[in-house]
Amino acid sequence: MPTFDGNEGTFITLSEGANMTLAYREANPDAIKGLFFGKNKLLDILNQTGCVGIRIYFATDDTTKEAGLVLVGATSNTNDMTGGYIIDHGISCPPNCGADNDLNS
Repeated sequence: MPTFDGNEGTFITLSEGANMTLAYREANPDAIKGLFFGKNKLLDILNQTGCVGIRIYFATDDTTKEAGLVLVGATSNTNDMTGGYIIDHGISCPPNCGADNDLNS
């Protein structure tokens, strides 16, 4: 059975990220580019006892029908912490994208 140790994921270069986000934007020209979640909400998830990371689910908002994300803590045995904090309704880009950069323009 796989386990999580809190080191999952891979750092990539800006160039790699830019190529990936560009491919997404070209394939989905009318879709939101990303979502912002505040540090305090993320820390609330991460600071739960037994949490080693955050699992992010792709989702669709029932009301707006827009693409979204649902974030939940995960334990070392790969289980979602469904009895704890769960976040959705990130701030969408656009319109809240900040300055143009290689990842968003």
